[in-house]
Amino acid sequence: MGELNRRSFLRHTAMAGGAVLALEGLMASNKLRSLSGGTRAYAQTGSGGYGPLIPQAANNTGETLLRLPAGFQYTVIGKRGALMGDGRVTPGAHDGMAAYDVNGMIHLVRNHEQSGGAPTSEAIGSMPYDPKATGGTTTVVVDPVTRELVYDFVSLSGTVRNCAGGQTPWGSWLTCEETTLVPASNNSYTQPHGYVFDAPAGSFSETAPVALTAMGRFSHEAVTVDPATGIIYETEDANPGGFYRFIPNHPGFVGQPPNLAAGGVLQMLKVRNQFQYDTRTNQTVGQELEVEWVTIANPNPLGGQTSVANQGIALGAAQFERLEGAWYDGNGSHFFVSTSGGNANLGQIWQFTPTGADTGILKLFYEPTDAAMLESPDNLLVTPRGGLVLCEDGGGLNYVRGLTQNGLVFDFAVHALSNTEAAGATFSRDGQTLFFNYQGTGETYAVWPRAGTSWEDGAL
Repeated sequence: MGELNRRSFLRHTAMAGGAVLALEGLMASNKLRSLSGGTRAYAQTGSGGYGPLIPQAANNTGETLLRLPAGFQYTVIGKRGALMGDGRVTPGAHDGMAAYDVNGMIHLVRNHEQSGGAPTSEAIGSMPYDPKATGGTTTVVVDPVTRELVYDFVSLSGTVRNCAGGQTPWGSWLTCEETTLVPASNNSYTQPHGYVFDAPAGSFSETAPVALTAMGRFSHEAVTVDPATGIIYETEDANPGGFYRFIPNHPGFVGQPPNLAAGGVLQMLKVRNQFQYDTRTNQTVGQELEVEWVTIANPNPLGGQTSVANQGIALGAAQFERLEGAWYDGNGSHFFVSTSGGNANLGQIWQFTPTGADTGILKLFYEPTDAAMLESPDNLLVTPRGGLVLCEDGGGLNYVRGLTQNGLVFDFAVHALSNTEAAGATFSRDGQTLFFNYQGTGETYAVWPRAGTSWEDGAL
């Protein structure tokens, strides 16, 4: 099958193990364009935005927790401290998340950015990777009509600082540890950390975690998967850090799970003909940089061994500042965030597009210059209609913001009571419900249009 036909087939095929996969990014109807200006522009109603934000009460609890445009409503589900369906208490620090359609229900696989490591620490589940680590994932089953909780449970446990991750074509969530902690005299951990783990989205019980060591041991943030090649792209929250790709020995595709534990090759992005290219400042929106890859000899450094990033930088790899959220757009491009890069240290949105087996184009898609427009974007989502959702983790109020294809930013949601981090934006498979988290308050939200309003009224 030709490459273009294969991509088209994969974009329209989403059946695996009886579960229709929630590959929201693969449903993007419009290909995003590079932005050449407008970094201070603001999208009003009719130009991408949905109108001013007003305090609103949740449909199911009556609590006024969000400010949203008037045409939208919401429920609050999966709250920190609530008793789950498996009898365990819902952990806190809600972070990255993805939505999947499983037998007509919505499964949200949700990260918890908790650490543990104290003598009294206990894992949130019964089959932990490390019994003293308190991070992991929970799965929240949601009724697609009422947007209310049906069942929830611990789906992976015993990990540290599960920050972001990425959904896969084979129907799972790759959850990532944002740490490089190891057992030491000042903690009670029993295992090294800094790995990626694969959590099936269609299960109804906890999965035994397997550290995917060949994918690298570093401060992971997010991953994207190219459904045509099975290559996995990874971001690193470090300064300087890198943008990586993992080429599995046994890759996975739609309906075909990989064997990621069987190893592969880890590589770090390098700008062609530029040694240790510094992307952190003085970049031009829209400029195309040709890239290649350098191979990491030791993807699982322990003890005094050289870190993954330093190995790559020594070979000339490009340097990034605190890479975080990432999303595949369904049209061949992978978008990812530098949360504090740029001349104003307000963040950068990058776009990487493979052009061949070992080549590609890196492009700065957007860089804010005004904190009132956008500050410290973290989790990232490409929507079914081709816009971007950006979750803020900055110093003031943290908004869920939209970014139009024309470079216009707008507010979509903000917590009514707290300035805590926004995270985990993901759309349901049908493109009608936007889910996201507020981390510090420990809540997951489902947001959808009221009668007479449509997502098509704006950019999301």
